[in-house]
Amino acid sequence: MLSNKNIIVTGSSSGIGLSITKALLKNKANVLGVSRRNPNFSHKNYYHIEFDLSNIENEYEKLSSYIKEKPISGLISNAGSGKLDSLENFSPKQISEFIKLNLNSHIIITRLLLPYFKTINNGFLIYIGSEASYKVGKYGSIYSACKFGLRGFVKSIRIETSLNNIKVTQINPGIVKTPFYNNLKISPGKEHDEFIEPNDISDVIIDVLKMRRGTVIDEINLTSQKQVVTFKRNE
Repeated sequence: MLSNKNIIVTGSSSGIGLSITKALLKNKANVLGVSRRNPNFSHKNYYHIEFDLSNIENEYEKLSSYIKEKPISGLISNAGSGKLDSLENFSPKQISEFIKLNLNSHIIITRLLLPYFKTINNGFLIYIGSEASYKVGKYGSIYSACKFGLRGFVKSIRIETSLNNIKVTQINPGIVKTPFYNNLKISPGKEHDEFIEPNDISDVIIDVLKMRRGTVIDEINLTSQKQVVTFKRNE
């Protein structure tokens, strides 16, 4: 079902994005990975596009030229970063840059692909959100603002494209054991039932992509069995 389909994955070089990339390749898809760094692996069906998504509005045409070289079947919009802190500890520049990557990039890359998908009357859009899309916590004001905004955007696009045979899904994981938390004040718990693995998310995505034509999974929330958060010392 996925064989030879050209699928864009943003943030493909590590963590969730890398796991998604490997799962798609295992299912014989071709992956166009968009990230700042080339991942530490190679595959004959993996094509890396070195690109800073936080600067996408200034290099829109550059990314467009890459994508036009291949017929695209779908997008898995995953790229993002995390920073949890009091609002006053963000400079205006940091706020702007954070929103550019965690919200604007998802919207703009969708803007790039949507006219094509509408023309061919086909395609899929999968967005990796967060439990912060529907639940807020301390020090998460900017992060939650982006994730709540993404969820609203996805719900609207889902309605807008429903007559164009475009499937739209958002996946909202809880705390995932990835390098995402390396520079944050919190980290996943240590036991296997206290965090989500990246493979849990990629497995769900493969299931979503194998749903029959005409059926869409709008949204999926994933959490660990025990929702444990560890606060790091000296933070």
